[in-house]
Amino acid sequence: MGRVVSVAACALNQWALDFEGNAERILRSISIAKSKGARYRLGPELEICGYGCADHYYESDTLLHSFQVLAKLLESPATQDIICDVGIKILLIRPKLSLANTGNYRELRWFTPWNKARHVEEYLLPRIIQEVTGQDTVPFGDAVLATKDTCLGTEICEELWAPNSPHIEMGLDGVEIFTNSSGSHHVLRKAHTRVDLVNSATAKNGGIYILSNQKGCDGDRLYYDGCAMISMNGEIVAQGSQFSLDDVEVLVATLDLEDVRSYRAEISSRNLAASKVNPFPRIKVNFALSYSDDLAVPICVPIQWKHHSPEEEICLGPACWLWDYLRRSKQAGFLLPLSGGIDSSATACIVYSMCHQVCLAVKNGNAEVLADARKIVHDETYIPEDPREFCKLVFTTCYMASENSSQDTRNRAKLLAEQIGSYHINLNIDAAVKAIVGIFSMVTGRTPCFSVYGGSSRENLALQNVQARVRMVLAYLFAQLTLWTRGMPGGLLVLGSANVDESLRGYFTKYDCSSADINPIGGISKTDLKNFIQYCIENFHLTALRSIMAAPPTAELEPLVDGQVSQTDEADMGMTYAELSIYGKLRKIAKAGPYSMFYKLINLWKEICTPREVASKVKHFFRMYSVNRHKMTTLTPSYHAENYSPDDNRFDLRPFLYNTTWSWQFSSLNGVSSVPVDLPFQQFCTSAAFKNIFIHIIKC
Repeated sequence: MGRVVSVAACALNQWALDFEGNAERILRSISIAKSKGARYRLGPELEICGYGCADHYYESDTLLHSFQVLAKLLESPATQDIICDVGIKILLIRPKLSLANTGNYRELRWFTPWNKARHVEEYLLPRIIQEVTGQDTVPFGDAVLATKDTCLGTEICEELWAPNSPHIEMGLDGVEIFTNSSGSHHVLRKAHTRVDLVNSATAKNGGIYILSNQKGCDGDRLYYDGCAMISMNGEIVAQGSQFSLDDVEVLVATLDLEDVRSYRAEISSRNLAASKVNPFPRIKVNFALSYSDDLAVPICVPIQWKHHSPEEEICLGPACWLWDYLRRSKQAGFLLPLSGGIDSSATACIVYSMCHQVCLAVKNGNAEVLADARKIVHDETYIPEDPREFCKLVFTTCYMASENSSQDTRNRAKLLAEQIGSYHINLNIDAAVKAIVGIFSMVTGRTPCFSVYGGSSRENLALQNVQARVRMVLAYLFAQLTLWTRGMPGGLLVLGSANVDESLRGYFTKYDCSSADINPIGGISKTDLKNFIQYCIENFHLTALRSIMAAPPTAELEPLVDGQVSQTDEADMGMTYAELSIYGKLRKIAKAGPYSMFYKLINLWKEICTPREVASKVKHFFRMYSVNRHKMTTLTPSYHAENYSPDDNRFDLRPFLYNTTWSWQFSSLNGVSSVPVDLPFQQFCTSAAFKNIFIHIIKC
């Protein structure tokens, strides 16, 4: 009797509505799986149409073209002699039971979960499928597949994350192989959670768990990070890559079903529970996953999962996202306003990392990456071997100086550009700024000036904003025409470089250089970016970054004092970047309003701040956040990497017109004003002022 099975998990770089490309990648993955001896092949969620179709799911064309692709797959010889998500005959349509509807996900907008547990109906197949398979109907519902030698059950993405995951009762009912077609996006430090969930699915119950995931940029802000994996009895036996430029990755593991059975046999609590479980409908399949002669087949053994550090994730994830965006948008490269500060330098390093990944993929024989690189540089003989050389062709950096810019930042930008190999431009914006201010003076008869020269704060801010917006206009002009001046075809995508903390605080000018085509660091905190810069110093040997790391962040929009920068970001914001990260996590992840944030921070900061100081900080943050929230409506599409992102597009849905006085909310904090500044935390928590806060909230 056969007992050894070979199964395949696939990570595919699918693209929303790219039916032709998606079909080609599916067929290629099936062929690779079969060539590696797999008898079962699992692909990512919604792999035919692509996960990110959004409101295109409402269109009948999307369903029509999906069935057309399915028919093509069913007709292909590649789908014979293997059980696939799609195959020569449709065995079962298993609908999704739990839909993802938080954060970036809106599945309930387009789909309805199947809520009939252990129930199967007959689904009438479209004529285009009937003509291929000879079937009129197919079972549709909550069922499992029973082959000659084992039993398979399916979970779909979110169902693994649900508290009542189907694998629990399926395992009790004798299902030995669990499969999960996933569409799970990258977030910094998230991979370990996914791995833990997969391992825990079989640690208590025994079994084999196969997870496939989409990879790449599907057409929006998310990067799906692969991580296909196969686990048995609570241990990983095969690990796929998290970040790569390979469009198709097939992970195969050969495992012994008897290891599952013996593992389960000694778990008495599981076996007692199994006797009480309500059985699943079984769809019998006249097919075996194992071979009768499998004595000499080598078996996979457990491995230790290799996690990337957060700095490696920043280096690789946004770089792969940029490559997908560049090749699929059919543009000729990127332009970045390079200020010599941490944020724009980190963005430049990510592009440089992308160039490294391209050269490495070509070196490893990736013909698709080579073909894409040749299309981008418009040279059918070009071979990207040196990242700096490739960077020169696809990456333009531009330092836009004004009379308020220091020689230090100019030198830092120039040196970094030299070390990564970008085509670098130095220009001065003073003439454009003076022309715009001159027009204003001519029309109004008044000339604004900076506060250091006696101007008001309104004048001071307006003059800063003019400089910032002129830079945006010039960035797009140079993006369109720089390659023209070099005798090269095509245009450039403009990159933004505002980090997630500045967006949360609104510390940027609307329609300045933060306005770009895409932003690879818009979902990354300042703290993580500093750590990433240090990583680049050590791994890319970019010594120019040392002085950039040492310099205080500054916008350089106010006049210099004795030739030196007097303006700093943290002084302008009235808060530190470290504080901003904490505010962001409490506001979004902990779902804290002003009062709840204050309540949490008086404990967190009890050693460094009095309650009165905490209240003042919380009020200042919420004032600035609400005053600037309107800027999120025009935020440049950014790589999603952090769960406290303020992205207004679909992740952080909130008003952009607030009552910025927060009168009711802030009044809950006002009781602290009667507490002495030096009152210890323990005494404060038992004080009358603190109790009055609770009384006020109860009355509210």
